[in-house]
Amino acid sequence: MSHHLYAEDPEPADRVPAGLLFVPVRSGPAGCTARLFRTPLGGRTAVGFTSPQRLAAALGCGQPWVRLSEPALRALAEPVGATVLTVDPRLAPEVSRRHHLQAV
Repeated sequence: MSHHLYAEDPEPADRVPAGLLFVPVRSGPAGCTARLFRTPLGGRTAVGFTSPQRLAAALGCGQPWVRLSEPALRALAEPVGATVLTVDPRLAPEVSRRHHLQAV
């Protein structure tokens, strides 16, 4: 019998660097602020996209964005309780989007 060795897949909780991300922002009193969202279970999450096209497909062409590294986005989001980073989320159509991933 032959034994096959398989590399382990990273666990979802493992932090794997995502590189530079396109991060949706909104205007705030101090300038641009990263938009945070809610997961289907209600947790806060930071969101980043691997291309401006993916960001526009999910949030619309008018959504402002900045480029941030994955560690920089985490450093901004974690102090305000968003310990999860979602990369390239697939959002539901507008009608049901508020039930899946909501801006906070």
